[in-house]
Amino acid sequence: MMQNNSIYQMLVETLGPMGPLLALAGMGLVLVLATLPVLLKKRADPLDKLHASRPGRTNAGATKPPAKKQELRHGSGSDKLEKYANFLEPKTQEEMSESKQWLGRAGYRSPTAVRTFHAIQAACGIGLLFVGVVYTLIYNSSHEVPLDSTLMIAAILLPGLAGYYAPKRYVAKRIEARTNEIQDGFPDALDMLLVCVEAGQSLDQGIIRVARELEASYPAMSEEFSMVAFEVKAGKDRATVLRNFGERTGVADVQSFVTVMIQSQQFGTSIADALRLYSADMRDKRIMRAEEAANKIPTKMTLGTMMFTLPPLLIILVGPSVHGMMENFKSIGM
Repeated sequence: MMQNNSIYQMLVETLGPMGPLLALAGMGLVLVLATLPVLLKKRADPLDKLHASRPGRTNAGATKPPAKKQELRHGSGSDKLEKYANFLEPKTQEEMSESKQWLGRAGYRSPTAVRTFHAIQAACGIGLLFVGVVYTLIYNSSHEVPLDSTLMIAAILLPGLAGYYAPKRYVAKRIEARTNEIQDGFPDALDMLLVCVEAGQSLDQGIIRVARELEASYPAMSEEFSMVAFEVKAGKDRATVLRNFGERTGVADVQSFVTVMIQSQQFGTSIADALRLYSADMRDKRIMRAEEAANKIPTKMTLGTMMFTLPPLLIILVGPSVHGMMENFKSIGM
């Protein structure tokens, strides 16, 4: 009993009145971190164990080892997050498809992109939560007046929430930047594609040439056209490839272009004429977007002008008069 009282007094003297509670919170966090690998460990499927224990048999009855599964692509190494896939990936196929499409618009198209994103999100949240706990302990031990319970909870939870939502915010900003890049480079891509088609090249060859030419100026647009070319070479239907192109980018202009190309292919009209009309429309829309952005500048500058120009001007003009009036009041004795 006396030993417990001495430990309690030591915690109070070291960490303040909230010392015992902080010690319990720290022990709980350590236990949670220690049990996470056990809980997140992917358990082997009993059916897989049964198949592994029963090798295949030939017609003569002799056993032979199961054939090794042939891999289509050789990865750079084993995925260390695979055993945590049940906790780092969405449970339903619909949510998984939406997550892949969302990350794909940011340029992350690897098979483990969703799993890696959720792992980074969890690591940032837990890491900054631990930083908040350490900061609270250091602050309470170095100040005579410790933080109250509300500020302590805020100092611990707010960094954790910021770390959890920071990766999502980063991906959203990357999607926005990539969408703007595709939207700005799409008219130039259509002009180059029109030149290639009118020069006698097929649409597929023109797409390959445009992807190569845009690699330096518009990397995102070049990547999308390269993927279209690879899917066509793989034997997919051109209409399906174009629809996938519009869904991947998420840009309204690209989706309209896809619709025009599919209709031109279905009705047998000239692709060059469709490209000529649509590229002219895209140039006009880009000019309109530039004019719209220019017309917004005076409105955006009004607030800054009022905040940073008008107050100093009033101080310069009215300040001396106010000072003179105050001096006159003092001299009169008011």
